[in-house]
Amino acid sequence: MKQIVFAIVCSFSLIGMSQSTDLTSQLYDTYANYNETSIGERRIKRADIQPLIDNYASNEKFKVATVGKSIGGKDLSLISIGSGKTNVFLWSQMHGDEPTATQAIFDILNFFNSPDFKVEKEAILANLTVHFLPMLNPDGAELFQRRNLLGVDINRDALRLQSPESKTLKRVRDSLNADFGFNLHDQSTYYNAERTEKPATISYLAPAYNYEKDINETRGNAMKIIVFMNDILQKYAPGQVGRYNDDFEPRAFGDNIQKWGTSTILIESGGYPEDIEKQEIRKLNYTSILSAIYTIAKKSYETISIEEYEKIPENDRKLFDLKITGVNYNLMGNNYTIDLGINQVEVDYPEHNTFWYSSRVLDQGDLSTYYGYETLDASEYTIKQAKAYPKTLNTLEEVKALNFKDLLLQGYGFVRMAKIPSSEINSPFPIHLIGPKYKMPELKLEPGINPTFFLEKEGKVEYAVINGFLVDLKTGTIKVPNGMIYN
Repeated sequence: MKQIVFAIVCSFSLIGMSQSTDLTSQLYDTYANYNETSIGERRIKRADIQPLIDNYASNEKFKVATVGKSIGGKDLSLISIGSGKTNVFLWSQMHGDEPTATQAIFDILNFFNSPDFKVEKEAILANLTVHFLPMLNPDGAELFQRRNLLGVDINRDALRLQSPESKTLKRVRDSLNADFGFNLHDQSTYYNAERTEKPATISYLAPAYNYEKDINETRGNAMKIIVFMNDILQKYAPGQVGRYNDDFEPRAFGDNIQKWGTSTILIESGGYPEDIEKQEIRKLNYTSILSAIYTIAKKSYETISIEEYEKIPENDRKLFDLKITGVNYNLMGNNYTIDLGINQVEVDYPEHNTFWYSSRVLDQGDLSTYYGYETLDASEYTIKQAKAYPKTLNTLEEVKALNFKDLLLQGYGFVRMAKIPSSEINSPFPIHLIGPKYKMPELKLEPGINPTFFLEKEGKVEYAVINGFLVDLKTGTIKVPNGMIYN
């Protein structure tokens, strides 16, 4: 009899999982129908989402309430939908420079506002009430910075509650007595799934609620949801899921919200190849979070084994934007073989609406245990210093008229100008601009320098590295977003 009962339970579990899988595929395939295109880049601000919030405030399907204000006086809004007894609470952008999930939230809201997926939405909204608090740190978002205007990391303010944003989050969680919580973040794109070259596109954590890392029903349910979401992501980003270390952090909101009785799922959006604005990752957030909400509504997660949680690879941080391996480097008359790890570092323009690159050598030497989004085996190449173009030019138009491919093939990485316009922050060309008095230093590779040099094979230049971007001179394409300016 026990075997029969077990078989029946397993059958219903498989049916539930199959239904969720079918829904997941449909959500992924139809994503374009719900994508909120008005916020398609990372550096979004409160003013960008306010019209969207206003639209939902006038929509009878939703309940919108101002639940607090930031230090800078910006509204914090809670958007709710559903009539079920189980409360699901999602909050995003505690850190102002982590917007991916904020964007995904408005995609999810578009889904709930559409006439599609009627049966699935009825199941969700009859069993759950879903609450969204997007952009908890709007002042940080305005400056595209992690901390709020007090200089406090909101995610380390769960005990003292110094910041109004922290007080709001605590008050809302308590008022809802939320059953499930989704703590939505972005992480560095340089995290990888442990011992692999694959980026940790999404990383998860079911935070511990004590130093012993005990697993009670609350935390166990969070682990089950994470296992469910990981299975989904393996279809679309195989091997690209990581798991955070679960050491207890007594100041963190995730750890405390778990402690207060809300099954808390931390989601970190990392990197994905050629997805600078994280729009593919946004799509994965949309698909996996909505699927998780559905499995909570159907309670199909309950039969998932938490043992699978520990099988998710841990996060590691061993990725570079560009890794060059085994290159020959002459220093003080001696030849050495080294690897180079290069990161293409974003620098915001003053308005914090977009950015430019100021790349750096992060590490060099034996980097055999590290990986790159782009990797070049340079074992047959020798590093050569970039030269300055022999003519001094007067205007940016004159620089623009140059044939940059020809310049790079000749080993020129710098162009001297009689006067560089003061309005220019960086070179708008795939080559550096230098002022009339700038003295070219001798190339010395070391961590911290801007990587600009050439790779030569048998006396012929075949590759250029300009501001940390690799240019294959055997092809016609030059993908260097910007150069630097040196006066």
